[in-house]
Amino acid sequence: MTSSDHPTVSGSSQPLLHQKGEEIQEFGTVNQVPLGLSYDARLYACQRLNRVLADTSILYTLYKKHHWLMRGATFYQLHLLLDKHADEQLALVDALAERVQALGGVAVGDPRHVAEITSIPRPPDGVEEVPAMLSRLLAAHEAILIDARDAARRVAELGDDGTNDLLVSQVVRTGEAQVWFLAEHLVDVPLVRL
Repeated sequence: MTSSDHPTVSGSSQPLLHQKGEEIQEFGTVNQVPLGLSYDARLYACQRLNRVLADTSILYTLYKKHHWLMRGATFYQLHLLLDKHADEQLALVDALAERVQALGGVAVGDPRHVAEITSIPRPPDGVEEVPAMLSRLLAAHEAILIDARDAARRVAELGDDGTNDLLVSQVVRTGEAQVWFLAEHLVDVPLVRL
C-alpha cells in the first residue's frame, strides 16, 4: 500500500495530491457579473484583451531573450534597459489578464495557447545582430500599439471605460515610451566626431 492509498484522516495535514477536475469555464466565454456592461460588450472586450495579452506576453519574452543576448559596446546599457522594459511588460501582462477575469472572461495564460493567438512573428532561435533585435522589438510594439488603439476605440463605443482606460493609459502609454527609448538606439550618431 502506498501513501496515496491511505484514506484521508480528519485533521490530517497530508495534501490531497494528484487531483483532477473538470473545466468549469471555457476559454472565449464570459460569466455574468454585475458591472453594468452588456454580455456582448464584455465578450468583445475579453476577445480583444486576450489578443493584446498574447502579443504582450510574447513581447515580454522577446525582451528577456534580447536582454540575455545583447552584444557590443552598449551591452551594459541595453542589457539593463531591456530588463527594465521586460519588467514593465510583465506588469502589463498581469493587468490585462486581471481585466479579462474581472469582466467574467478567461485570460489566455498557457504559453502554447499564447503562441496560437499571437500576431507577433517568431524570432530565430539563435542570436541576431543588435540592430535587428531592437528592430524586432519595435515591430512588436507597433503591432500591439495599433491593435490596442483600435480595441480602445471600439470598447469605448460599447461603454467599457475601464478596458479603454487600461488600453490607453497603460498599454499605449507604456509602449510609446518604450518605443522612444529603443528607437533612439538605432540613430546612427558616432560617439565622437573626427
